Amino acid sequence: MQIGEVAERTGLSLRTIRHYEEVGLVTPSARSKGGFRLYTDRDVDRLMVVRRMKPLDFSLEEMRELLELIDQAADTRAAALSEDERARLTERLEAYREVMDARCEASRARLEMAEDFAATLRRRVREVGAQRA
Repeated sequence: MQIGEVAERTGLSLRTIRHYEEVGLVTPSARSKGGFRLYTDRDVDRLMVVRRMKPLDFSLEEMRELLELIDQAADTRAAALSEDERARLTERLEAYREVMDARCEASRARLEMAEDFAATLRRRVREVGAQRA
């Protein structure tokens, strides 16, 4: 599929998709004869992984490393990994999972504070409105 369809499917802008290509996170699988970027479902899945990492404040380097680890884990050759290699891969993925869990918890705490503030503001608006009546 071309970049426009990918943008629609992922909710990412064309500019963002091109940026992710420039920084080496997601590279289109092919180019058309006219030079248009062509993406596969796997490319779209990869973009969605990046999209989900973004709100958790992963750096580009962290995203790149985590995508590599995910690729290694999904690769059919992963079955050919030695026990040591498999243990290292599992250890790195687990470390990222722990970071992700901590960042999700921090996001939940920030959301709770924001919701509390919104409730306070709604209450204040109702109070002011009631005073005018």
